[in-house]
Amino acid sequence: MKKIKIVLDSTSDVPRDWIEKFDLAVIPLHVTWPGGSQEDDTRDLKEIQSFYERISKAKDLPKSSQPSVGEFLELYKKLKDEGYEEIIVMTISTALSGTYDSALQAAKQFDLPVHVINTKLASAAVPLPARRARELEKEGKTTEEIVRIIEDDVKKGRYKAIFYVSNFDFLMKGGRVTKLQGFFGTLLNIHVGIFINEEGKLIPFEKARGQKRAQEMLIKKALSMVPAGKKVRLLMVDANERESTKVLLEMLKQHYEVLDAEFTEMGKVITTHVGPGTAGFGMEVVE
Repeated sequence: MKKIKIVLDSTSDVPRDWIEKFDLAVIPLHVTWPGGSQEDDTRDLKEIQSFYERISKAKDLPKSSQPSVGEFLELYKKLKDEGYEEIIVMTISTALSGTYDSALQAAKQFDLPVHVINTKLASAAVPLPARRARELEKEGKTTEEIVRIIEDDVKKGRYKAIFYVSNFDFLMKGGRVTKLQGFFGTLLNIHVGIFINEEGKLIPFEKARGQKRAQEMLIKKALSMVPAGKKVRLLMVDANERESTKVLLEMLKQHYEVLDAEFTEMGKVITTHVGPGTAGFGMEVVE
């Protein structure tokens, strides 16, 4: 059996304990503030919580940038030196970032097999196929079979990402959301529901005033995408909105057979684009 490393980029918002549990590496994206200072998008909890506070008070938002080809090459070399024989990279949707392109260009220049997958997902939905890859590996699947199954899963819509944002300005300024007519104007105290479609784009689907209605809005959207009664695995995610994700999980349990569920924090880059007060979940539909 070949020694395989799975690499996620930092926008995956992977739970910290999964990094060791599923033998993952996380390559950071970067955040650059208007004054020029730059910081890595790490999974360190204290750094993330500090970032929530700083960005909430910021007059001008920072910008995010993808890892360079050189940074990917450096990581690939490090993994090779550690004895890994193959690498699987799972990136945020190409519709949201150029990270996939950097990973692929580096893979073409490297002397180990590196398989780069565009998950067409973001945030807490991305770690779900990474976990599944490890489970397929335990079943004795080859790297090629694992990659093929994960890519097929993505095409079939096995993974979903649904959340609400409490400050739509972040999405507008970040330019990552597909602009739909009717979502503009006064959005004070309005939560906007967002999902990631089959093309990997962020799509606003509804508005709700107040947190309770926002939670109901997400459940309604989930039910329109995944029929009630299905077996699902969940990764609940938020940017300083944990109590809401706890409520969402209990609501989801009323409609689905939840096989497992965990909580994770949105990192700096995702928070830069959606803002603090965001809550939602990645869902894996188990056949």
